Amino acid sequence: MSTIQRSQSLYEQTYQVLRTNIFSGMLAPNERLVETQLAERLQVSRTPIREAIRKLQQEGLVTSDTSGGMRVTTLSIEDVIQLYDCRIALEQLSVTGACDHASAVEIEQLEEYVISAEKIAHAKSTNPAKLLELDYQFHHLIAESSGNKWLVSLLEQVFDKMFLLRLRTTNQNPEVLEIRLEHRQIFTAIAKRNSNLAKEEIYSHLTNSKTRVVSAVEILQTGINSKD
Repeated sequence: MSTIQRSQSLYEQTYQVLRTNIFSGMLAPNERLVETQLAERLQVSRTPIREAIRKLQQEGLVTSDTSGGMRVTTLSIEDVIQLYDCRIALEQLSVTGACDHASAVEIEQLEEYVISAEKIAHAKSTNPAKLLELDYQFHHLIAESSGNKWLVSLLEQVFDKMFLLRLRTTNQNPEVLEIRLEHRQIFTAIAKRNSNLAKEEIYSHLTNSKTRVVSAVEILQTGINSKD
């Protein structure tokens, strides 16, 4: 874990370091966050640690346990289902807006993301982190091209909540993340400005993804429970 540079706000730097380590998996789901240990590792006082943890808790990345301690959030199957339901609703609005407002440059960039995913599909080895990054860029650009800034903000919150979970499930089984054929179909509908078809394709894509991820989470939880 990186130490803190004194040129900027200690609180903000501490928050960014902890957030990065949560997303990278260095701070694992359900891992307890002990202020004294984190302060020693980052070479700061407990005050910025406490403030950073409070902000991470507000974002849903950290939760309190029964003893009052703070832990990295672990999403339940119910959480996964609810988050996907939110994505399905929001991203149908997203593709509708993209069909109406996406520029030629944005449509060209969407196609580049699709082509990059297709190239990875033909590679001998799969890079889960790269697949996740391409998936995020594709969906985020669709939201941006809708011209609805509030939609982008809401989706970013959902993406953040899901990232840790999707990283774990993709590392376990890269096939959980299907961004080749399904992304191609979504892109084609947007490029044709066919909002009805785009809504159908995004609904199908996210519903299929929801099924794959829920199944992967069930397997992960079974493994954790068997170890207990």
